[in-house]
Amino acid sequence: MGTANEVQHFLRTGDHDAHCRAWPGDRIERERRAHEELRQALIEEVQRRTATGPVEERLQGVDTVTLTRRKVEPMVRGLFPALEQDAVLSLLENSVVFLTPANIVEVLLESSWLSTAWDLANLYLLSVGAELLGPEAPQLLGLSEGTTCYVSLSYFDETSPFADYLVHEAAHVFHNCKRHDVGLPETRRREWLLNIDYRKRETFAYACEAYSRILETGGSRQARMALANDYATSAALCDERVSVREVVEAVREAAAARNGWTRILARCAPSTSAGTRASVTAATTAQRHGPEDLSGPPSPTR
Repeated sequence: MGTANEVQHFLRTGDHDAHCRAWPGDRIERERRAHEELRQALIEEVQRRTATGPVEERLQGVDTVTLTRRKVEPMVRGLFPALEQDAVLSLLENSVVFLTPANIVEVLLESSWLSTAWDLANLYLLSVGAELLGPEAPQLLGLSEGTTCYVSLSYFDETSPFADYLVHEAAHVFHNCKRHDVGLPETRRREWLLNIDYRKRETFAYACEAYSRILETGGSRQARMALANDYATSAALCDERVSVREVVEAVREAAAARNGWTRILARCAPSTSAGTRASVTAATTAQRHGPEDLSGPPSPTR
C-alpha cells in the first residue's frame, strides 16, 4: 500500500501501519515522516470539512477556568482531605480544553497519539455539525488524555438534566495523574490521586457526572433522592463499558448519603488491596441517546 493509500486509510478509520512500511528510510525516519504526513493530512481534512461553517460564538464571554472550578469543586471537596483539595483544584481548573476553530489545529498537532488525534478530530467535527471522517467514527462529547480533558462545544447546548461531561472527563483525571505530579505525598499503595478499579473507571465517571447534577439541583436529601429516582428511570448510557444498573445504584446510594462522593468511590475501588493499576489509556464519553429499559443489560451501541 502506497503512502497515498495509507493516508486515506488513516483518515477514514483512524488506523495506520505501526511500522510505517509505505514510507522510505530506516524505522525512525519512516515513523517520523509517516506521523508528520498523517497528522498534517488530518488537519487539512478537518479544515476542508469546516471551511464554510459559521464562526463559533458559544465560548464568547465564558471564563473556562472559573466554569471548570465551579463544576469540579464539589467533587474534589467530597473526595479529598482538606490539605489536598487546593492542589487538586489547581490541577483540574486548568485541565479542560473546549475544542474550537481557534485551537483545533494546535490540539491535533500536540495530541500524543495519532489515534487520539483522529478521535479529537471527529469530536470537533460533530460539535460544529460537519461530516465525520468515517462510518465507524465515534460520536464523542469528551475525551481525556492524561490530565487534559477535551470537551465538545456541544456542552453549552446540552439539555439533559443529568449530563455534565466536563465533570465526567475531570473524574478520569483522578486515575490518570500521580500524586507526586501535583505535589502530594505518595506511597506504594497511594500512587495515583484516587485508587479506582480499572474496570470501574467509566462507572465512576458516569456516577460522578449524574451525582454532580443532582447536587446542583437538589437542595435537600429528599429532593436529591427524588432526582436519583428520576435518573434511574431515564438513564441512557449507551456505552458497552458500563452497566446502567450499576451506575444507577451508585447514584441512588450517593444521593441518600451525607457525602455521596465517597460512596461512589467505595463502589469503584479495587476489590483487593494489592496495589494500584497504572493508567495508560484515554477515557471517552459517548454520545447519549434515548431512554433505556433498566430491566436488562445496557445497549452496546453508542
